[in-house]
Amino acid sequence: MPLVTDVEVKEIISTSLTDLTAFITAADLIVTEDLNDKGLSVARLKEIERWLAAHLVAINEDRARKSGEGIGRSNVQFGGQYGLGLNHTRYGQQAIILDTSGTLAAKITGKKAIFDPIEYLDEE
Repeated sequence: MPLVTDVEVKEIISTSLTDLTAFITAADLIVTEDLNDKGLSVARLKEIERWLAAHLVAINEDRARKSGEGIGRSNVQFGGQYGLGLNHTRYGQQAIILDTSGTLAAKITGKKAIFDPIEYLDEE
């Protein structure tokens, strides 16, 4: 069962879509199958799911948006690409940041992110 609602996703992404069920369902699948056993709190999983759903909405709207226009022989291309996968949108990037287990980052790079504490030495 999804952790977020249409209203919660629309708090972070502006969209003309009225029903975000498909995007929320896909985001919930990722959270359920890939992150549930990683020791993350329910509150953190909910935020990750919300940002993943927004990412999927943004990807969908990128495809619907025209990529360029022209008059006669002139043509202008617009848009850009941040990166592949979750790095393609700021919403996906935020989901990666929220996932402190490193699981989502590993899906992009093929490597698990490892966080080691840094030991500070006092200089006297």
